[in-house]
Amino acid sequence: MTDEPDRSVRYREPRQARSAATLARVLRAAEELASSIGLEEMTMTGVAECAGVSVGTIYRRFEDKEQLITALAERMLERREEFVAEQLDKAEPSLAGVMAAYAHALLQSFADSGNLFPELLRARAGAGVERGARTITEIHRLLLAAASPYARQIRRSDPERALDTAARAVLGACFHNSVRPDPATGPAAQHRYADELGDMATAYLLTPDRRRTDG
Repeated sequence: MTDEPDRSVRYREPRQARSAATLARVLRAAEELASSIGLEEMTMTGVAECAGVSVGTIYRRFEDKEQLITALAERMLERREEFVAEQLDKAEPSLAGVMAAYAHALLQSFADSGNLFPELLRARAGAGVERGARTITEIHRLLLAAASPYARQIRRSDPERALDTAARAVLGACFHNSVRPDPATGPAAQHRYADELGDMATAYLLTPDRRRTDG
């Protein structure tokens, strides 16, 4: 038995539009503050000052800083899912267009908050990893749905597995870029890097594997 609080308990959801707007402002302030000074240095008082609300307002919604961090991680993951969905909806109607949109969406979503996103997942330990895995699953589902009209263009012997491999490779490259000491920064560099990732994934999907050509 342990007396430690259950960090899996969600914060109280707002029931009114005004409360929802206040919560959004608090989470926005927490993200800005955490991005600039880090999660360790972020305080409830600092978030309240940045959001323009009282500390009591925050504590009426969140039991403690850990619950606020949980809500912040949830918000950022939901935004990434929504952003990737929007970009895939606007992709050029081709396999190459879908892979390019996927690469650009992932790279931008990871780069938006610098090192905050991986820091959030580390801070949440098991819970963060589990929630992050659900987002990865959803992003993967979105890619499969967007690429399905062009599945016949894939020349690998197992198109579904090949698309999964390409998706994982692009995701890993984008995540790695967000934590490496010399990331691709600035719009031009990020655009070029995303183009290269999209081209790499498309080239792999359009190249027959050796089991089909060697036999």
